[in-house]
Amino acid sequence: MDIQKAKQTIEAGKAILGIEFGSTRIKAVLIDENHKPIAQGDHEWENQLVDGLWTYSIDDIWKGLQDCYADLRKSVQNQYSCEIEELAGIGFSAMMHGYMAFNEQQQILVPFRTWRNTNTGKAAAELSKLFNYNIPLRWSISHLYQCILDNEEHVKDIKYLTTLAGYIHWQVTGQFVLGVGDASGMIPVNPQTKSYDAEMVKKFDNLVAPKGYSWKLLDILPKSLSAGEDAGVLTAEGAKKIDVSGHLKAGIPVCPPEGDAGTGMVATNAVKVRTGNVSAGTSSFSMIVLEKPLSKPYEMIDMVTTPDGSLVAMVHCNNCTSELNTWVKMFCDYEQLIGKVQEKHMVYRVLYTHALLGDPDCGGLVTYNYVSGEPVTGLAEGRPMIVRSPDDNFTLANFMRAELYSSIVVLKIGNDILLKEEKIKVDRITGHGGLFKTKGVGQRFLAAALNTPISVMETAGEGGAWGIALLAAFQVRNPQKLNLEDYLEQVVFAGNKGTSMDPIAEDVVGFEKYTENYKRCLPIEQSAVDNK
Repeated sequence: MDIQKAKQTIEAGKAILGIEFGSTRIKAVLIDENHKPIAQGDHEWENQLVDGLWTYSIDDIWKGLQDCYADLRKSVQNQYSCEIEELAGIGFSAMMHGYMAFNEQQQILVPFRTWRNTNTGKAAAELSKLFNYNIPLRWSISHLYQCILDNEEHVKDIKYLTTLAGYIHWQVTGQFVLGVGDASGMIPVNPQTKSYDAEMVKKFDNLVAPKGYSWKLLDILPKSLSAGEDAGVLTAEGAKKIDVSGHLKAGIPVCPPEGDAGTGMVATNAVKVRTGNVSAGTSSFSMIVLEKPLSKPYEMIDMVTTPDGSLVAMVHCNNCTSELNTWVKMFCDYEQLIGKVQEKHMVYRVLYTHALLGDPDCGGLVTYNYVSGEPVTGLAEGRPMIVRSPDDNFTLANFMRAELYSSIVVLKIGNDILLKEEKIKVDRITGHGGLFKTKGVGQRFLAAALNTPISVMETAGEGGAWGIALLAAFQVRNPQKLNLEDYLEQVVFAGNKGTSMDPIAEDVVGFEKYTENYKRCLPIEQSAVDNK
């Protein structure tokens, strides 16, 4: 990195900022005119289980944003001895879906209900039947209708309903809008109009009409915007909400807020038809951009859109690396006990790499990483567990391999529908997120799971904060008015498709056997839920 050039970019107000609210970390990435990260900041946080529902408090949201930005400022000061005052653009992204309902005074009516909650089964089932379209448990419309079914008092007072990304954007710009990708996780979006499906909106309004609410659905939803559309500028009040030091100036363009699925597609150059990506972190999801709609609705497949409105088949899994991280922490604790402490990233590398020595089928071991419920496999709650027979080959290598398989096996179950039943054609799938930071491990196992080549870029660990920064750049640095697909292909990635890894035949066979064992033992997991 050219330190002097990066400093000049920041001081000239030409840097672009992307901030993403992930499940366990809020991350800020500052990029230069070549779309390269030049500074980062972060803030770790955790959701709370309150009255049986997963949530983050409003105070934690703003304190987290402010601490993340303060960490970015500190990084800039340490590296470049300068201050962030002006920026060329800003973008906000966050975990998709969930439920944030506000009254006319913009006060939240009930605690934020995140994507992780699985209490919306009745609502999702009824809406899926009504719309003839798969409506997942975590979508905003499922949460809203479940509140109606449960006769929650606050529903009559709703004036605004949005997602976390939409909420942040609204509060710092005054614009009640949402990127089309995130909007498609509230209620289905029509790819032709790039807005909420009019027929489904009408059906919902008719469904709840007997309740006599003063609002109709479109009255309370944010306006849907495609990537590149005007979404407002940072207000003076908004600048203070981000930067408590008061240095950040108002008037900066802010791109349409997006969900983490959309930013994952952008960060992996996967918004083109027949491309896909897999994001693997606290949760995991795959996105494949379709040539045409699926033949029928599937409960395991969500239909969303790219940030510019193209139809996407999404497999979303509530659980991915959380349980794996817990085991790594335990090994770190063991190192503390014996006085052989290594940096945590080294522990990850050693354990992940050791998993490559395990049997292709993990020696018969099966692990369930269900910290929370998992809708794809029909579990309303989760119980992390290891299942093995006395004569299974229980070694550290097989255990770590089983934990890594467990992080992506549910993703495989969903994608088998797309790749084997629907015969979807995919030219390129790119992996990103924490699972891929250890070179050649997560990538190899995902290639085996999907039986398809997997690419990983050098930016695999940058994730959604970089992705939303790229969307902000697309809005303000696109003089040729390229579409998003061409902008990413020609300007940002310039033909770089990353490092590809083909599936290894014995891994494919081993993963299939592991998957069979996994499915067969699911009643054990259900029993654990039922009896504890």
